[in-house]
Amino acid sequence: MVRASQSFGGIAKIVYLCKHIMDNKQKALELGQKPVGSLLAQYALPAIVAMTASSLYNIIDRASIGQVVGADAINGLTVTFPFMNLSGAFGAAVGVGASTCISVKLGQRDYQTAEHLLGNTVTLNLIVGFLFMAVSLVFLDPILRFFGASDVTLPYAREFMEVILAGNMITHMYFGMNAVLRASGKPRHAMYATLFTVFMNIILVVCFVWWFRWGIRGAALATVTSQTLALCWQMWVFSDKRELLHLKRGIYRLKANLVRNIISIGISPFLMNATACVIVIFMNNQFKRYGGDMAVGAYGIANTMGMLFFMFVIGINQGMQPIAGYNYGAKKYDRMMRCLNLSILSATAVMTFGWLLAMLFPGAMARIFTTDQTQIQMAAEGIRLNMVLFPVIGFQAVITNFFQCIGRVKISIFLSLSRQLLFLLPLVLVLPLFWGLRGVWVSLPASDGVASVVTAIVMWRYMSKIKANG
Repeated sequence: MVRASQSFGGIAKIVYLCKHIMDNKQKALELGQKPVGSLLAQYALPAIVAMTASSLYNIIDRASIGQVVGADAINGLTVTFPFMNLSGAFGAAVGVGASTCISVKLGQRDYQTAEHLLGNTVTLNLIVGFLFMAVSLVFLDPILRFFGASDVTLPYAREFMEVILAGNMITHMYFGMNAVLRASGKPRHAMYATLFTVFMNIILVVCFVWWFRWGIRGAALATVTSQTLALCWQMWVFSDKRELLHLKRGIYRLKANLVRNIISIGISPFLMNATACVIVIFMNNQFKRYGGDMAVGAYGIANTMGMLFFMFVIGINQGMQPIAGYNYGAKKYDRMMRCLNLSILSATAVMTFGWLLAMLFPGAMARIFTTDQTQIQMAAEGIRLNMVLFPVIGFQAVITNFFQCIGRVKISIFLSLSRQLLFLLPLVLVLPLFWGLRGVWVSLPASDGVASVVTAIVMWRYMSKIKANG
C-alpha cells in the first residue's frame, strides 16, 4: 500500500509538472494569438511601471545626495554617468541579446534551445560582470579624471563607484534575469523584481543617507543591497522546475553558436550604451570647460529629468520586444506591424507630456536636486533645451528597438550610432566654439532632430520593401 501510494503520488506530481509546463507554453503561444493591443498593454505596462519606478529611485538617490551632501556631490555623481553607461552596455549585450534570442526561439517552439540560452546568459553575466569590475577598480582614479572629474569632485565620484563596482556582477545578473523574465512570458515578475528593488532602495537611502549620514557611499550601498535581494528572488523563480524555462544542470556551459547569436543581437544595445558613454564623457568635459563643475552638475540634473520620461519609452520597447520578436519568428508580419504602430503612438504621447512639463516648470524640476541658486538656474535652462524636441524622439527610439527585435542588427546599429556619434559628437565639439556653454546645450536637441529625420527615412524605405514583397 505504501509503495502504491508513493507511486500514485509520483504520477500525480508528473501530471502536475506537465500541466504547469503546458500552461507556460500556452502563455508563450498567446504572443501570436491574443489581440495586439491587449498584449502590448499586458507586457508594456509592467515594464513601464518598473522602468519609471527605477527612474524615480535614481531621482530620489540624486536628490538625497544633493540636498544632504551638497552641490559638489551632485557634480561628482554626474561624473560617474559614463561608468554607468559603459556597465549598462556590457549588461545589455548579454541581457537584451539573450532575451531577444529567447523570444524568437519561443516563437519557433524550440524550447530546448531557449533553456540553454538561459544558462548561457547566467554564465556570460558572471564573466562579463567580474572582468568589468576588476579592470575598473584597478584604474578607477585615471578613468574618473578622463570622465571629467576635478580635484573637488573626484573624492565623491570615487566613493560612489567603489561600492557600485564591487557589486557589478550582481547588477549585471539582476538586469539580465529581468530581461529573460520578460522574454519568457513573465512581465509581471520582472515588474515585481524592479518595484521591490526601487522600494527597498528608497528605504535604504533614507536610512543610509538621511539617518546614518553615510553620504554618497551610502546611496551606492543602498543600490547594490536592493539589487542583491531582488536577484535572490529572481534566481528562486528560475529554480522552479515547473517553469517552461528553469535553471538546471547542463545548460551553463557556453556554446559558441548561442553566444554568437546573443552577441550579434546584443551588439546594437551595447553600441548604443557604449556610444552614450563616449558622448557623456565629451559632454562632461565640455560642460566643465565652458561652465565649470556647476555646469556638469546641471547637466546631470537635466539628464536625470529627461530620463524619467525616456524610461517610459524604454518600458514600451521592452513590452514590444517579445511580441515583435515572437511574431517575426512565427512570420505573422501583420501583427508585428500593429505592435510597432501602437508602440510609436504610445511613446510619442509620453514624450509630448514630458516636453510640456519641461517647458512650463523647469525651475521646479531643478529645485528637487539642489538649493544652490546658480545650479538651479543652469539646470532649468538645460532642462528646457534638452527636452525641446522630445515629441519626436520617442519615434526614433521605438524604431531603433524594432529593428533590433526582428534581427536587423545592422540597421539598428546604424540608427543607434547616428544620433550620438554622427550628429551629437560633432555638434558638441563645434557649437560651443560659437555660443559657449549654450552651444553645448543646443547640441542635444539639434542631434535629436537630425536623427529623427534619418530614422523616418530608413523606416519609410523598409516599409516600401515590405509592401513590394506583398
